[in-house]
Amino acid sequence: MSSTTSTFSAEQLKATVPLALRKMSPKELVKTPVMFLVEVGAVFTFIIACTQPTLFSFSISLWLWATVFFATFAEAFAEGRGKAQADALRRSRTTTTARRITSTALVTAGSGSGRTNDELSPANYETEEVPSTELAKEDVVLVEAGQTIPADGDVIVGAASVDESAVTGESAPVIRESGGDRCAVTGGTRVLSDWVVVKVTNEPGQSFMDRMIGLVEGANRQRTPNELALSTLLNVLTLIFLLVVMALAPTAAFNGAAQDPLVLVALLVCLIPTTIGALLSAIGIAGMDRLVQHNVLAMSGRAVEAAGDVSTLLLDKTGTITVGDRQAVNVIPVGGYDQDELLYKVQLSSMADETPEGRSIVKLAEAARGEMPEEHFRNLEFIAFTAQTRMSGVKLSDSEMIVKGAAKQIMTTVRELGGTVPAETEDVVNSISQDGGTALVVAELINAPEPGSDPREATANSSLSRVLGVIHLKDIVKDGMVERFKTLREMGIRTVMITGDNELTAQAIAKEAGVDDVLAEATPDQKLALIKKEQAGGHMVAMTGDGTNDAPALAQADVGVAMNTGTTAAKEAGNMVDLDSDPTKLIDIVGIGKQLLITRGSLTTFSIANDVAKYFAILPAMFITAFPGLQALNIMHLHSPTSAILSAVIFNALIIVALIPLALKGVSYRPASASALLRRNLLIFGLGGFVAPFIGIKIIDLIIGNGLGI
Repeated sequence: MSSTTSTFSAEQLKATVPLALRKMSPKELVKTPVMFLVEVGAVFTFIIACTQPTLFSFSISLWLWATVFFATFAEAFAEGRGKAQADALRRSRTTTTARRITSTALVTAGSGSGRTNDELSPANYETEEVPSTELAKEDVVLVEAGQTIPADGDVIVGAASVDESAVTGESAPVIRESGGDRCAVTGGTRVLSDWVVVKVTNEPGQSFMDRMIGLVEGANRQRTPNELALSTLLNVLTLIFLLVVMALAPTAAFNGAAQDPLVLVALLVCLIPTTIGALLSAIGIAGMDRLVQHNVLAMSGRAVEAAGDVSTLLLDKTGTITVGDRQAVNVIPVGGYDQDELLYKVQLSSMADETPEGRSIVKLAEAARGEMPEEHFRNLEFIAFTAQTRMSGVKLSDSEMIVKGAAKQIMTTVRELGGTVPAETEDVVNSISQDGGTALVVAELINAPEPGSDPREATANSSLSRVLGVIHLKDIVKDGMVERFKTLREMGIRTVMITGDNELTAQAIAKEAGVDDVLAEATPDQKLALIKKEQAGGHMVAMTGDGTNDAPALAQADVGVAMNTGTTAAKEAGNMVDLDSDPTKLIDIVGIGKQLLITRGSLTTFSIANDVAKYFAILPAMFITAFPGLQALNIMHLHSPTSAILSAVIFNALIIVALIPLALKGVSYRPASASALLRRNLLIFGLGGFVAPFIGIKIIDLIIGNGLGI
């Protein structure tokens, strides 16, 4: 999926030419008035060439047909790349046999019914085998290890490891389970271990894979609002130039400079915006193709276009800006306790802690004092973390334990036991919070009851309990995020971090990452309100999400990117789906959208400047005999009037071919202000579009003037 196709390979050319020829049908071209008019001109000149055969008339007709073919070739080639991707997806999608569950008693009860795992085993489900194409929405199917998931759906019972490489291209398996935001599965993926019960969420032919195939091959591509607006402008310009040429014919005849119909057709074709008219569809198709290459499925071209206009970007903190797991960065003793001894006890208490935070504590201690010999903790009893106690640790003996946990919880426990909490403890905890971190307090409990028990069970010696120090846990900002946010700022995009953390912590992380603004202690309603506020201020808003609670905000955002691992509700609410489920992909999506808009604008500028330059070739050639004063405009000193006109027509056709790779690849985008981008566009494509015809037409004139004697 993510691999790109090489430009103009032999296989692609072979497949593209027949499609391009079919697109030359008037029924197809009438949808593109600019090129349809060129085809009418080609037919007209061909009739003239047949009735009044000359080398000039046949040459004009031939190159007008070539202009039409090159235009359809550009669109066909862009579609061909999408069809190649669609064919690859079709090969990965096979018709499978589904095990549809006929009795839903166990499904209804589910794993939360108190039933044992044996009662909920696959063997107890009543199933029937049906082709996957016969599955309807709301059907429930059983999928075991080694079987292919027959349709899109949500896991409602069980958990399994799933190979999604057929969709994402990523070989690493992922876990899909019921009861959370990781319940969605895609038809065509394969269960590697365990089993799941899946509820189908789409009607036949409307699966995720079906929609993806339709979009990448262009069958379901709808022209975007900007593309439609530009098409309207091109059509209006074409109509204006048609009227101008029609008026020119009698005017020229009245002034004794009657023009050959061949020349008038050539003038019309060179004046109308054929270059951008020929490439417009290819630019749009290629933009969608680039998005697919990044493993992102856009539900419409409108979403891709909107991404290019985004001015506010909403990003979750956890997993997007930060690595997702807090990491220990420091251990601070209090009350004069020895640093090395504290590190030893912290390390010892975390040896059985398999949480990311616990593993990071062990790693930090090992970096300071080395690995702990196994005999130090082999026979010790460890205290597991629970939501009730909010602490974990290790029992060193029947009378002594080392615990670590939430600052408030640990300090309260020590005080209830009559123990010692050094005065600087709260200062250290507050300092860590203000720095955007999380504080874990480490304590030694003497003759204390089991965590969670009644503190009144403490013995007389419990007063010897004391706080030893504080562990500083920190959200680690992902590598490169500071630079990416700087780039976004240069693009004129305001970034907002959304987090459930308190205001102090959120502000500290936002400052470190370089985020422009922050929404702390965020709720779904607050996310939605923020999006509406930004939109009311005239901003285009983009955000990511994966849960059902994100669905309202995803639907409200101008660009809502749902994670493929998320719920069906989230994917249906968004207008894009990221197959890799990488929230930072939103930044790349914005770049692709901007590249699409810039490419379309740049080639439009080039095309119009191109047309202006061709005036200097054709107009003097048409009237120089009747009006010798026009020789001053013949700055290219072309060989003859017929050579000048034919050279302009040939150049008009060949420039389309020259620009096809740029239309497919896209104009390179570098973050800059709107004014800087405009200056660059005018300098490169405006000036370049004006100069190129002078060089190209002169070279062609030298070839045909000296070689053919026209």
